[in-house]
Amino acid sequence: MESITIAITALLNDPVVVKIGYFVVSAAIAVIVVRALQLVASRSIADSNARYRVRKFIGFFGYVIVALVLLSAFSEKMGQLSVIFGVAGAGIAFALQEVIASIAGWIAVSFGGFYRPGDRVQLGGIKGDVIDIGMLRTTLMEIGDWVGGDIYNGRIVRVANSFVFKEPVYNYSGEFKFLWDEFKLPVRMTSDWRLAQRLIEEAVTKNVDEFLEDARKNWKDLVGKFLIEEARVAPMVTVMITDNWYEFTARYVVNYQRRRITKDAIMRDLLIAFDNHRDKVEFGSTTIELVAVPKLSVK
Repeated sequence: MESITIAITALLNDPVVVKIGYFVVSAAIAVIVVRALQLVASRSIADSNARYRVRKFIGFFGYVIVALVLLSAFSEKMGQLSVIFGVAGAGIAFALQEVIASIAGWIAVSFGGFYRPGDRVQLGGIKGDVIDIGMLRTTLMEIGDWVGGDIYNGRIVRVANSFVFKEPVYNYSGEFKFLWDEFKLPVRMTSDWRLAQRLIEEAVTKNVDEFLEDARKNWKDLVGKFLIEEARVAPMVTVMITDNWYEFTARYVVNYQRRRITKDAIMRDLLIAFDNHRDKVEFGSTTIELVAVPKLSVK
C-alpha cells in the first residue's frame, strides 16, 4: 500500500503530469466559458446574422485560448517537440491531406470572400443556402434536386471546404444580390403582336418594379469594384418570328430568393391579360391536324 502511495505521489509531482493537468483544467474552463458566452449571445441577440457571427467569433476565440494554454504549458519542451513534429510531419501531412486542405479552404473562405452565411451557392454540384461555415465543412440547406425550382427540399448537405480549390464556386447572392431571369412566350401569328408585347411588358414591370432601384445601385457598385461593363437592369421584351408563331422573350432582374414566386405572378397576370384580349391575342401552341385517315388493307 505504501509503495502505491509513493508511486502516486511521484506521479503527481512529475512536471509533465502537472503540465498536462494544468492544460486539461484550463481547457475545460475555457470550453465552459465559451459555451456560456455563446448561450448568452443566442438569447440576447435578436438578429440571426449578427447572432451567428458573434457565436462564431466566440468559438474561434476559445480555440485561440486553448492553443495559448497549450503553448504556455509545454513551452520548455518545444525544442524537443519540434524534432518529433518534424519527423512525424510528413506522415501526418499525407494522412491528413484532405483535412489540411479543408482547413486551408476555411481560411480562404473566411478571408477571400468566396461566400458568407446566408449566401446561395453551388459547391461540388450541390446548390443551397449557406447556413454554417466550419473549419472542415460548409453546411448547406439544399434547394432543387427532386424539387423543381429554387426552393428547399429539406435536405442538409455538408461539403468539405477543400472544394473551393477543386471546383468553381457559384455564388448567386455575392456582390450582386439579383439574378437575370427570362422566359419565352409563343403567340399566334394571327394575334396583334404589338398588343402582345405591351401586355408582356406591363406584366413583367408590375412584378419586378420593386427590385429595380436596388438592382441599379447594386450594379453600379459592382461596376466600380470590378472591370465589368454596364448592363441593362430594366425589363426588356424582344420578339422573333419563327415558322409557327411570334416568340417573345422577356428578360428582367429579380431577387435571387424570389425568382420562382415572381415568375408565377407574371404568368398569372399574363393569363388574365390575354384572356381580357382574347379576340386580339392568343397563345401559340403546336397543333397537329389529321386531315384524312389513310385506308388500311389487312390481308
